This record gives sequence, structure tokens and C-alpha cells, in this order.
Amino acid sequence: MSSSNPSPDSTLQRLREVRHLLLRLHKALLDSERIVYEQVYGQIQSNGEFLRLVIGHEWFNWLHQISQLIVRIDEVLFAKEAIAIAKPSELLAQTKDLLQPDNEGTDLGQRYFHAIQRDPNIALMHGELSQMLAER
Repeated sequence: MSSSNPSPDSTLQRLREVRHLLLRLHKALLDSERIVYEQVYGQIQSNGEFLRLVIGHEWFNWLHQISQLIVRIDEVLFAKEAIAIAKPSELLAQTKDLLQPDNEGTDLGQRYFHAIQRDPNIALMHGELSQMLAER
């Protein structure tokens, strides 16, 4: 196949690589948001309390969209039945669309923009992910 029309196997491999980086990015975003949250509200006393906050506190709501994207990627990568060839490509496009830092955009775009600005590791992962998603 030509480079402008990647094979289903290469698209699935790319989706696996994006998933791996997306998991690392998601964890870094959670850690970064925890630090800022604790600066505003005080120390979180346990991992259980942190999990409860991540699930239910509005501070962390913007991260839910990334969590849901990871779940959709997992459903495709770990499906027992055959998947539509277009599905991995759609998920790659959704990832690219979702993770657009924008100081004047959606809540996710704004919060992601600020996370990139304050944390060099997140900025590096964003750059790597952007490069990965730009490949065809």
C-alpha cells in the first residue's frame, strides 16, 4: 500500500503507540492537576480520596474526555471480534482533535494549554503525540 493509504496493521500499530503515550500523558496530567488542586484546596489525604475527586470533583472533569477516549481505543485494540478498518483511523483523528491546546477554546483545550505551559514533561509528551498523530 502507498504511504497515503496505510495498511490496517500499520494503523493498528500506530493506535497502540498513541494509546501508550496517551496513558502516560493522562497520568502526567492527573499528577499535575493534583499539585495545582492541592495548592488551592489543601493536601489530598489518600489515593482513595484522590480517586473520588478525579471521578466526582469539577476540577478534574476535563480529564474525563481523555479517559473516555482511552476506553474507546482499548475497546478497538482488545476487541475479540473483527473491527471495521476505519475505526482505528477514526480514533486517531479523534485523539488529534481532542488534544488541541487552546487558551481561548473549550474547557479541555484551555486546561490542557495551561498544563503544557506549567509542566515541561507534559509539553514534551504533547509534542511527541502531535508528531505521532501527524504521521500518515
